[in-house]
Amino acid sequence: MDTKAIVYVIDDDASVRKSLARLIRSEGLDVDTFSSARDFLLFNPPDRPGCLLLDLQMPGMTGLELQEALTVAKRSIPVIFITGFGNVPASVQAMKAGAVDFLEKPFADKTLLDVIRRAIQCDIQSRRTNRELSAVRKSWGTLTKREKEVFDLVVTGMLNKQIAFQLGITEKTIKVHRARIMQKMGAQSLADLVRFHERLK
Repeated sequence: MDTKAIVYVIDDDASVRKSLARLIRSEGLDVDTFSSARDFLLFNPPDRPGCLLLDLQMPGMTGLELQEALTVAKRSIPVIFITGFGNVPASVQAMKAGAVDFLEKPFADKTLLDVIRRAIQCDIQSRRTNRELSAVRKSWGTLTKREKEVFDLVVTGMLNKQIAFQLGITEKTIKVHRARIMQKMGAQSLADLVRFHERLK
């Protein structure tokens, strides 16, 4: 994964695309521009953190329609709406669908750049969380059926002898299973196991 952030600008006005791209590049960020929502929807973005700067009103597919289409396609990227025709219902709909912000033109350069930085940080954190969850799921998949049963009981705070009694096996066997679970899950403590178990829900 390329760790340098990129901002995707989607606006049907070429002059707006150009000025926004210039401003964003001045902050050391990469920019890719699109003249329509449909063009971006057909685009296969590289695996790198970023955000989407999206015009609300455009010919053909609108910004809100693109936001919905990305959600349906499970393409997760923070969205910032910009518009010269803002209205309360549209902004409410955008925010409910997960938009980071909704800016009405004209807006100050600093305001936009601050929102972009916040959106990129959201994406970086989301990607980190997803990677961690993927690693936990992969580790969980290496556990045997019995180890998963023991795992489910260990995280409730039950003692080894209580787990042994409930599963009808010896306490010594529980200790062996528990050690293997810790190793396979990459856990250093019971707290780690509890946290991993929560993520698997």
